[in-house]
This record gives sequence, C-alpha cells and structure tokens, in this order.
Amino acid sequence: MESSDPSPAAVSKTQEISVPPVEGVAGGGTSYGWVDGGLQGSHLGSSVIDPTKVHSADLLHVWSMPSTANVSQQEAPRPLEHVNLLAARNERESFQIALRPKVSWASSGIAGPVQIQCTDLCSSSGGRLVVGQSITLRHVVPILGVPDALVPIDPSSPQINLLPGETTAVWVSLNVPCGQEPGLYEGEICITAVRTDSDSKADSLPKSERYQLYKDLKTCLDITESRDHSSSEEMILRLSSTSTTLRRMLVLPAFQDCHENNGLGDMMDEDVMNNVAVRVKLSLTVWDFTLPLTPSLPAVFGISETVIEDRFCLEHGTKGWYDALDHHFRWLLQYRISPFFCRWGDSMRILAYTCPWPADHPKANEYYSDPRLAAYAVPYAPILSCTDAAKNSLRREVEILKTEAHWSKAYFYLWDEPLNMEQYEVIRNISNELRTYTPDVRILTTYYAGPSGSELAPSTFEAFTKVPNVLRPHTQIFCTSEWVLGTREDLVKDIIAELRPDLGEVITDSVFLFSFICAIFLLHFLYKFTARRMILTLS
Repeated sequence: MESSDPSPAAVSKTQEISVPPVEGVAGGGTSYGWVDGGLQGSHLGSSVIDPTKVHSADLLHVWSMPSTANVSQQEAPRPLEHVNLLAARNERESFQIALRPKVSWASSGIAGPVQIQCTDLCSSSGGRLVVGQSITLRHVVPILGVPDALVPIDPSSPQINLLPGETTAVWVSLNVPCGQEPGLYEGEICITAVRTDSDSKADSLPKSERYQLYKDLKTCLDITESRDHSSSEEMILRLSSTSTTLRRMLVLPAFQDCHENNGLGDMMDEDVMNNVAVRVKLSLTVWDFTLPLTPSLPAVFGISETVIEDRFCLEHGTKGWYDALDHHFRWLLQYRISPFFCRWGDSMRILAYTCPWPADHPKANEYYSDPRLAAYAVPYAPILSCTDAAKNSLRREVEILKTEAHWSKAYFYLWDEPLNMEQYEVIRNISNELRTYTPDVRILTTYYAGPSGSELAPSTFEAFTKVPNVLRPHTQIFCTSEWVLGTREDLVKDIIAELRPDLGEVITDSVFLFSFICAIFLLHFLYKFTARRMILTLS
C-alpha cells in the first residue's frame, strides 16, 4: 500500500492559511480537526474559505475502506493508501472511500460539498475499464443511523455534501467484462472540495455589470452585423469600434482576477481542480481466467409479490405488475442472485415461482434459459387453490419444463418452516403427487426446529437434527436457520451425518430472506449484501 499524500508544492500554497474548525467535534475540531495536520497561523480568521485556493487535503480527510466494512458516521480517519484490487473476468470488486471534513468551507449548515471524479482504468496494452460502464460510484446513505442505502452518484454532477463532524462513504464498484484483456489497470479518483451553489451565486456579477455587459455585447453585434453595399472604409471603422467596445468590457471589475492570473481567471475548471484535488490511486489486476456465467454456488433471494404490489400501487396481473417483477428479476441476476417471487397461503404455505409467466409463454424460456440463473422455483399452483384447473396447470408446467436442459436447476418450495407433524405430512403428500409427474423432482424445505408432536427426540430442538430422516425422500434441499446453528459446529456435523448425498440431499447454511421491507431499500441492501459476498447458498 502506498501513501497518497498531497505534493509539497500543493501544500506549500496553503501553509499560511488557517481554516475555522468544524463546530461540535471535540470542542471545535480538536479530535479530527487542525491539530492532526491542518494549517496553522492563519490570517483568514473566521472568514469563509474559498476551496479553489486551498488544497482539499487541508479541508477533509480521505481514506479507503474495504467493502466488508460498515463505515459509521463516527469512523475515525486513517492514512490514505494506494488501492490495489484483484479480479477475474466476469467478477465485481468493490471498495469504499471515506470522507470526513476537517473544517467547514460552506456558508450554509453543511461542512461543504465535494466533487468525486474517477478516471478510466487503463492498461499498458491499451485495455480500458470505462467510468459509467465498468466503474460506478454510489453514495452510502445511512438508514436509522446504519450505513445501508447505496444511492447512485450522477456522473454529470458527481457531488455529495459532507456534514460537520460526520464521516461519509462512497461505494466504488469495478465490473470486469467477460472479454476484458488480462493485465494491470491503473487510474485514480479525485476528490475536490468545491463551492456550494449559494456561494457560487454570491460570486455572480452585480446587476449593473450584467447590464453593461449585455449592452456592450449587443453593440458589438449591431456594429459587426453585415449590411449590403458597405464600403471597405466603413467596415474598418466598424471593426475598430468593435475592438474598442470589447477592450472596455475586459476592464470591468468582474475580470480583474483574469488580469492578475494572466487571463486564467478564478475558475473551478479542470486545471484548478487538479491542483487542489486529493488523488486516490487505484490499481486493478485482471486475472487471465473468467468466472462462469452460472454461479457455482447458487444464491437465491425471495421477494414477496404483495410488497411490490403495495409499494408501487400495482394490481396483480396487470402489465405494470409484470414489468415490476421483470425489473426485479433482471436487476438481481446481474449480482449473481437467482430471484424468486412468493405469495403466502394458509398457515405458512407458500407459492414460490421464479417466472411469473407459464412455461409455454415465450418469456418463460427467456427466463429459465438465462445462463446467469443458477436455480429457479417452479410454482405449485394448488398451494393456494386446490382445484382441477390448478392441478392441470401444474401438470402442464412440469411436463414442459422437465424436457428442457435447465430442468436440473428447478426446485419446488412448498412450505415455510413447518412446525408439526401435520404440516410435515402435507409436504409428503405434495411430494408424492409431484413424483408421479417426474421422479427427479427437487423440493426445498426451510426449518428451524424439529416437528412438534413427534417421537424423534424429547424436544423440538433436539429433533432439529433428525428432520432429514422425517422428510426423506420428500425433500432434497434442507434449508436450516443460521441463527439456530450459531457457532454450534457439532449441530452442523450431526445434520450432515443424517444426509444421503447418494439421494441428492444437500443442506444450506442460511435461511431465505424475504422482502417485507420497502422495495427500494431492498435493492440497496441487496447490492451491499452481494458486494460483500455474504451469499445465501442453494445447491
């Protein structure tokens, strides 16, 4: 890791400047303020700071954090180091940039805005990872005090506001395409303190100067406007008059700084920003192999369709409803998660399905044949309405799907955490029905305890490890609750000992999560959830 401190030349420009401390932080910035590297001996006093004339390293702390870290609002600053990442093709790597103001440079209630600009990552062989396509920036926004929502940062206006005494994080993701050339890719992220909109407006021209500029410009246009039958002498006079008017405009007070800086002006352009920006060096090594499109450890995530309907005010079965489910499906697939939608029936019966269209619909083949889909739930329609029509629909669904190559990815999810022998018996009966359609059917059952009323063990907790025996051969995928296992490795070993791999029985280490929360927060949560590689596995 290499330090990325500002250059001595850049810092020397601001050695004589002192900036007022952030209020409310250890009595005025003594904890994370000027005492840990700020400027001393000021002649500015309590005046508002112009961030175009002060190096941003003197205004805020900048450091990098891994994607697995929760960067709290009180996260303490750390040294800024070179960010080095490793990734295969078709892999995503993420990290965070933490920002904490040392001082306030805005006249409003915020500490000040910062602009975040990232360059493309380039290799010596000409390869490139483009910002906005392979590189994305998101603002980590706390929800109830916990860093959670990842709000996209607009590339056309990549600014966020910093608050006094609080640490803010930016989530940076690098997506390596399947066809990317291997090698070392390098670039940088520039963080620059900028003026607020109100401060910029305060520096705008007074009305009298604006009127004078308008009047002079209009005069120039009137003079240079072509006219028929003008003599060369008249044209020379007109050009001379125009030149005089333009020179009079250049000596207006608004252009005084331009004279002092040889015409460069006091602009927050790229040159000025490059001089005062904090630079985070970024390197990505792309390995010479590609992760498969289909995840080797399928991650599935359940989404309650009723939550989507309530959140977006959609009626079940309408075009808007189908569009919303399709949006969720495609959004999750890009993060290597295989989604399913669900609706609850009586007790904890559950209708789980990955595709909202029937198997004979063109969209169904598009869904099930997507190579990014690692597993899909087949709907058991009679779970909600045990009619002849529902049973016929189920039979037709299975007959179509079982002839396809992707049938090995199919499973049925019938009951969410059965509690007693009566509910276990329902699962057995449905399994027997499905096995008459096809003997290789796979059923998933979630559980956190053994069935009550059984003679397997003295208590339901002790019967927990015996569930595979109770449900054999009516369940192939046993999904246990992680909170039950905890750190009990002995329980894990006991359950595994009960499994029959020769019958295709497997166990997962996490229970499914369902979106009982607002859909937009679910999406942000999922993004962080997957980026941190906390996967829910389904074999």
